[in-house]
Amino acid sequence: MNKKTLLTLLQIAFTLGILAWLFRDPARNRQIWEAISQADWRWIAAGFGVFGIVELAAVIRWQVLLRVQGIRIGWGRLSALFMIGIFFNPFMPGGTGGDVAKIFYLLKETPGRKPAAMLAVLMDRMVGLFGLIAIASVVIAMRYRWLTQTPVAAGLLYALLTIFGGALGFLAVSFVVTKMGLVHRLPQKLPMRDTLVDLAAAYGQYGRAWGSSLLALLLCVPVHLGSFTVFYCAGRAFAESARRGALLDFWGIMPIVNTLTSIPVNIGGMGVREKLLLDLLGGLCQIPERTALAISLSGAFVLILWGLVGGVVYLCYRPSEHARLGAMTGEVAAVGREIAETEEAREAR
Repeated sequence: MNKKTLLTLLQIAFTLGILAWLFRDPARNRQIWEAISQADWRWIAAGFGVFGIVELAAVIRWQVLLRVQGIRIGWGRLSALFMIGIFFNPFMPGGTGGDVAKIFYLLKETPGRKPAAMLAVLMDRMVGLFGLIAIASVVIAMRYRWLTQTPVAAGLLYALLTIFGGALGFLAVSFVVTKMGLVHRLPQKLPMRDTLVDLAAAYGQYGRAWGSSLLALLLCVPVHLGSFTVFYCAGRAFAESARRGALLDFWGIMPIVNTLTSIPVNIGGMGVREKLLLDLLGGLCQIPERTALAISLSGAFVLILWGLVGGVVYLCYRPSEHARLGAMTGEVAAVGREIAETEEAREAR
């Protein structure tokens, strides 16, 4: 058994274990399903619509960044690629696992421009990360005292801030390395070395196209706030939550939840998301356990519904080839290495 297979099995085991622990009480499970059966489904439908806006803004952002690279893909085809990523997300580690499938099929759409397409994807990730940090920082500053009123919530918030600090540090180091022309001097065994080199190439190109880069950053506002609002809509579907959970409360909680569930320790964030919302909604909003879990399941239901839409798109999509996840990951990594080698050669001259 290779390391990758073992890691996947551990992630599946962790997911099943935490779900079994969370839903171990039959009496509470009955209360959860009773709450869900009494939910106001108009709010669930509203959450479904809000996530559609999130997807639209994300596709526009992706298109803006692709066009900086001179890549022209029709809106319908690009939306199909994005929906394929949404389809794969629930079945892959972390909350952004579908990116691998989305990138793989984008590379198939641009056979002669693979490095350029990969740089656009890399920049999309960096812009999304920076946008999340900026938006979350504003909300956290507004709600800091509220978010730290319980030890559990405070601990989770500080974990988020630590992750943000590490991410900003990485971005700062990559920027300094680029500006000082030190890319080709990085040790070969340095972790994430290829990513640092790829970023050097992306900074140069997108720095010159600052107008498009700024537009992409502004599009992070509907992307991130919309994704937080999906779970606010799920909360409004339940009477107990509607009285106690304000929109700004969910905007303060969801950056913690979304960031921590993106750590690839389980499949699709399942279990971890439920535990985090159980602790945060219960401790900060005094929402009962059964309702907090019902909110989490309802929000996840909205995401799964969109995943099913993505599944239909995937069945109708006609790529040059379908591939296993391992092949997708390998090809994406190979293009990343190709960009790194090209950039190193350029810097060395």
